[in-house]
Amino acid sequence: MRPLEDLDFDNSFARLPEPFYSRVMPTPVPAPELLSYNETAAALLDLDPREAQRPEFVEYFSGNRPLPGSEPLAALYAGHQFGHYVPQLGDGRAILLGEVRNRAGERWELQLKGAGRTPYSRGGDGRAVLRSTIREYLCSEAMHGLGIPSTRALCIVGSELEVYRESVERGAVLLRLAPSHVRFGSFEVFFYRDQHAELKLLADYVIERHYPELVDRDDKYVRFFQEVVLRTARLLAQWQAVGFAHGVMNTDNMSILGLTLDYGPFGFLDRYDPGFICNHSDHAGRYAFDRQPQIGLWNLTALAQALSPLVPVEAAREALGRYGPAYATHYVELMCAKLGLRDHTREDIPLVTDLLQLLHASQVDYTGFFRALGGFSTETAAANAPLRDLFIDRVAFDAWAARYRTRLLADGSPDGERKARMARVNPKYVLRNYLAQIAIDRAVEARDYSEIDRLLALLRRPYDEQPDMQAYAAPPPDWAQHIQVSCSS
Repeated sequence: MRPLEDLDFDNSFARLPEPFYSRVMPTPVPAPELLSYNETAAALLDLDPREAQRPEFVEYFSGNRPLPGSEPLAALYAGHQFGHYVPQLGDGRAILLGEVRNRAGERWELQLKGAGRTPYSRGGDGRAVLRSTIREYLCSEAMHGLGIPSTRALCIVGSELEVYRESVERGAVLLRLAPSHVRFGSFEVFFYRDQHAELKLLADYVIERHYPELVDRDDKYVRFFQEVVLRTARLLAQWQAVGFAHGVMNTDNMSILGLTLDYGPFGFLDRYDPGFICNHSDHAGRYAFDRQPQIGLWNLTALAQALSPLVPVEAAREALGRYGPAYATHYVELMCAKLGLRDHTREDIPLVTDLLQLLHASQVDYTGFFRALGGFSTETAAANAPLRDLFIDRVAFDAWAARYRTRLLADGSPDGERKARMARVNPKYVLRNYLAQIAIDRAVEARDYSEIDRLLALLRRPYDEQPDMQAYAAPPPDWAQHIQVSCSS
């Protein structure tokens, strides 16, 4: 373990030419205060956990003092936002401090989110409010706990800075970690500016740093795009299986590494609704839950266009053609695992789709149902009464349950063994919006940050029973229906 001043910086992105970024220093905030610290993320940097107790810690990660070895910059990118190309976006409220190597040889970029204006702020204040910072901090760690690729979060630093959104809110800064923050839009900006030399340089940079097995291949750009397609397909399958809606799948929010990136108006399904729209700003429902897989392909097509100077059209089409099968294969694998099946065939797909239709018709809680399904009995029908009672059309559930029982018997695993296996893939706890809202309300109204830390600990182990935390697995209360999250969230 090491102190902050001894972090091993190797700022490779800062070695790229100036067109890729603007050098900018964070803007200091008044009265910074450490609100929450994630020791699990700190371990990624080999950071001594006692460092958080030093006054310098909050100075470094509020942006008030330069971190030794860092080279702050804001990255340039563009992107398609709600289907429309915006020629320049960039880090408008995020500042990359640099890239740290840990003793395992991993590289982690340190980024301050909410650190003040940059040349890409587009008239904005470059700040983040405490409300949205808490949501990203908790959800990025929740996704990691679920085994879904994601950026990570080290800490929240609050301040007395007033930030103006729909109303005046308290400002905060998030320290975000990722192997890379390069996104689809990072390539789009150079393609649409006809800066093909820069486009190639960025591709070479990403391949060398993150796809080194491709460096010496003659077809490295084609292989690179193929890998991005497959990673994105796998990520979207994981989102759909766990019931996660991103809310704003613009191409500037799509990671070139297949990470979940930029948490804004996200939401986990409560009652199963395939058309769930978690973003109050998404009036047309472009990013509704059931549209996410096709939007993933749409975004990859936009990336293919940006990479066309490097990837021939036919090769790009062939790679894009792999998305659908890769997504479907992984999604079916995940859903059959959620049903407790050790093996699966195409004949199992109707078992999944018919169940989802039943869940939708009866508005059954998605996470709660699959967790409870682990207790399904193949021996005593009466034991399945609590599951049956979740459905309005109990006769329809009985018919499905009979098919399910037959399939489980054919699979040949005892009920107890299957229940344990299902508990490892069906989380008991997800970051429901109402749970995040409770933590936000306590932090904003009472300056009580204990609920943030409580949720952080809970969501690190979402598959464990955690007997003293049973209330956090409950479906949302009635008031939760009125929570609205938007792009400012």
